[in-house]
Amino acid sequence: MSPEIVKEIIIGAVTLIATLLTVWQGIRKSNQKAEIHQAVTDTKIEELTREVRKHNGFAERLPVIEEQIKVIDCRISALEEEVKK
Repeated sequence: MSPEIVKEIIIGAVTLIATLLTVWQGIRKSNQKAEIHQAVTDTKIEELTREVRKHNGFAERLPVIEEQIKVIDCRISALEEEVKK
């Protein structure tokens, strides 16, 4: 083989290796960013889940509180009637 062909093969191989390394680094950085974004998303979902559970607990207690208010209102009305007598 002539020295020019060997030189071109070496240049091509070095270029290929450099390109592969660049692509590999880009993929690695993209994966790191994706992992960070996934962690943030997971944290937000956990926080929203906690808030929804808290809200659901309040929504379950609200009818009970409304019923208690009705009873209290009736008792107050009865006491007012007794005071008026």
